[in-house]
Amino acid sequence: MGFKIAVVGATGNVGREMLNILSERGFPADEVVALASARSQGTEVSFGDKVLKVQNLENYDFSDTDLCLMSAGGEISKKWSPKIGAQDCVVIDNSSAWRYDAEVPLIVPEVNADAVEGFRKKNIIANPNCSTAQLVVALKPLHDVAKIKRVVVSTYQSVSGAGKEGMDELFTQTRAVFVADPVESKKFTKRIAFNVIPHIDSFMEDGYTKEEWKVLAETKKMLDPKIKVTCTAVRVPVFIGHSESVNIEFENEITADQARDILREAPGCLVVDKHENGGYVTPVECAGEDATYISRIREDATVENGLNMWVVSDNLRKGAALNAVQIAELLINRGLIKPRKLAA
Repeated sequence: MGFKIAVVGATGNVGREMLNILSERGFPADEVVALASARSQGTEVSFGDKVLKVQNLENYDFSDTDLCLMSAGGEISKKWSPKIGAQDCVVIDNSSAWRYDAEVPLIVPEVNADAVEGFRKKNIIANPNCSTAQLVVALKPLHDVAKIKRVVVSTYQSVSGAGKEGMDELFTQTRAVFVADPVESKKFTKRIAFNVIPHIDSFMEDGYTKEEWKVLAETKKMLDPKIKVTCTAVRVPVFIGHSESVNIEFENEITADQARDILREAPGCLVVDKHENGGYVTPVECAGEDATYISRIREDATVENGLNMWVVSDNLRKGAALNAVQIAELLINRGLIKPRKLAA
């Protein structure tokens, strides 16, 4: 007997990817339901070799649904996740709405799987920010060995992180540049085609953006509150795949060779690090892949026990949809949830 699972926000980039990944990984579901707002009702979305008709979230009864993968934005999640959880359906939320709630586990299965045990307080589990997810996958195995003191990260984030509108804007602006049409910016604050924008999410009082703050707060919550983290988040004209330049300072000695060996054995990590032309990974190669790719591992001689590395991952997969499905698999594998049909 399999599970009944609902995907909220099924017409968006991440929602569609969730459906793809559930199918790809042979998730033990007897029934998968696609949900979205009233305006998307009746839209068709793919689930493996099947086609699902999108249903209206407002009219859906979660009382016989085991799991809800939520990717409809923070406001929708704030309104609906507690209601869904109260019907004993476990919500795995992809927005920032619940990440900083002390009663909601924030989970990357390769990093802090044991923290999932506390999910029953609200029946909500949070997915981290896409940039943080790949970062902590790479940091955790190194932290276990040499203890990280400080991390300086600069992100190079693809436009898919801003949804379908972001991808459409890069496409239309690029075409406009080539045919000498006017370039219009609607989704982004400046032109994104053939440009980079050092601004993601809203500005805070201290001059950092909310995206940069998320990386800091989430890394501390999942990995270690004592780690010092600073971040500069940049939007780049890439369709899929976030990249990060990461500088790490450790308490204990660690060499680049040791780091490579550790990361090669670490879950979710794939090291591609040859000192030659093309001996590293770029977003083009990681699109559609599940791994967090790590390249350019080298020692930083300007600090004691310092390393630099380059981290790349598909932000729609490990940064969002894949991580959510992995959390669902974690709940099942640990026997923390059972199909309601079976219980009945």
